[in-house]
Parts: sequence; structure tokens; C-alpha cells
Amino acid sequence: MLPLTLDDFADARERIKHRVHCTPMQTSTFLGREIGTELHLKCENFQKTGSFKVRGALNKLTQLDESARARGVITVSAGNHAQALAWAAAETGISATVVMPQNASKIKAEAATGYGAEVILHGTVHDLFDKARALEQDRGLTFIHPFDDPQIIAGAGSVGLEILEQCPQVTTIVAPIGGGGHISGIAGAAKMSRPNLRIFGVEPTGASTMRQSLDAGHAVHADAVDTIADGLAPPMAGELNYEFVKECVDDVVLVTDDEIVHAMGLLMSRAKLVTEPAGAAATAALLAGRIPIAPGDVVVAIVSGGNIDPTSLLRLLTTDSD
Repeated sequence: MLPLTLDDFADARERIKHRVHCTPMQTSTFLGREIGTELHLKCENFQKTGSFKVRGALNKLTQLDESARARGVITVSAGNHAQALAWAAAETGISATVVMPQNASKIKAEAATGYGAEVILHGTVHDLFDKARALEQDRGLTFIHPFDDPQIIAGAGSVGLEILEQCPQVTTIVAPIGGGGHISGIAGAAKMSRPNLRIFGVEPTGASTMRQSLDAGHAVHADAVDTIADGLAPPMAGELNYEFVKECVDDVVLVTDDEIVHAMGLLMSRAKLVTEPAGAAATAALLAGRIPIAPGDVVVAIVSGGNIDPTSLLRLLTTDSD
């Protein structure tokens, strides 16, 4: 049995709604025509800190007890959760430390520092958890898991509840998957509200830990990840997230980095949305024909984040156009 109910998702939304944005939904006639359906884009790239991650981080921190708040918190992140936790900690008066890989996006690391967190660059994504757990013990901090946590999932579920209100005719939701916190919340909240909804997850071919987990029958760790979508490349699928995906998600499909970059270009040129690679993954899967579409379907694709520096954006889109 899953550890969250529809009431838990509704409570999380109520808890955070006055501090985060109810992000806009927009349509794209061109992209919908290319995909063959009525397409709506849920623009989490316009969320505070530039991604959906603040929803779970704020929901988690607002429920810490006084002892944990006083000690401060620590997390690991490739970038978006680092910014989100830093922002949420500042909002709630808690000190935050984030451990990021040495090759982390410079703008994401600088943003986390700007929100007030101590940023520690260390190793690769495979080294982050051990480093953070060691600091947790040494400093007496409270570890906040970036995705494998019920309160993180509940906060992410507010996206699903907003979608149902903004687009009540929706039949299919497509969302990217990293560790699985985002899609766990969206799928849990949406399926508990509307059991007949179809939910699809999308991963890069070079970081397909949830797809591998479903195939193996349990949450797996990856020996290596290789994708331009740093927001979708944790070295494992969350244990709790695997259970949500297994129960609430219809399928998990894969896209290539080239397909992601192509979608980024079309989202920018046709929908006027600047996205990071992770934010374009759901649209990429639809454009590549990986999501089964039936006549009359109304599809919502999550644009999960927009944190990319101009130099990287130009490089990726220029390479795609060559």
C-alpha cells in the first residue's frame, strides 16, 4: 500500500500554495499538430527557482520539528533540488548545505549559493550520497532526500492537482523521471483523483534507472549515467518512487539526447519556452512517437525546468541545427 492518500496530496498543496506559483498551462497548435493531439504544456520552468523542485522541498521543510530546524539540513543534487532546498530553507529560516558533483552546472551551483546555502562540490553523482551522509553525522544535520521521501512526493503532487483543475479534459499526462519524486507525486495525486487517466514517464536512454527497475522488479542503482539531462541522471531510482511508478504509471519510455535537444529547439521556437534538457524530455517523447495517442486524447506534457545557461543552450541548439 502506498504511504500517501489523496488527502495527503491536498494537504501538501494547501501548505505550500501561498509561497509557490500555480504555474501556467499553455497550448501549442504547432506541437500538437506534429504529435497528432491536443497538447497542453504545464510550465514548471516558470516556478520559483526555475523548476518544480521547490514544491517538495518546501513541503518537507515546513514539517520539520524544532530540533531538526535548529540543526540545519543537508541534501545532494545535480542542481535543481539544490536551488529548491536552498530557497525553501531561506523561506523557513533553516540553514542548508548541498552537496553537488564537481561538474555541476555553474548557474545552478551559483543560484544555490545565492539563496543562502553552503555548496560543496564533490566527485561525481555516484559519490554524493556518501559525502552527504558523512557530513550529516559530523555536523548533526538532517538529511533531506531529493526524491525518495513521502513529503517530497506529496509536494510534487500539487502539480498533478493543478493540472486537473487547469485542464479538466486531460486524458494523458507525460512527465520526465529522474529519481522519481516528481512523477510519483503527479501520478499519485492524478490517479487517485481520476483513476482512468493515463500517466507516462520519460527517461533518457543514458539514465534509464526507473525503466531498468520496472524490468528488474525492484529499484536499481546504475553503474554509470550518460546524458545531457543532468536533472534526470541520479544514480538510482528511489525505493518509494519505484512503488509509486509501478502502481500509478502506465509505462516508462526512453528518449535519446538528440531527441531531447530537438524538442528544446521546438519548445523555444514554437512555444517560446526556454527549457533545460530535463524540461524538454516529456515533449521529446511525444514528438518521437513513444507515447501511444488515441483519437480525442488531450495530452499534458510537463515542462519541468528551465535552468540552463545561455552558452549551453546556444551550443546544444546550434549542434542540433547542423
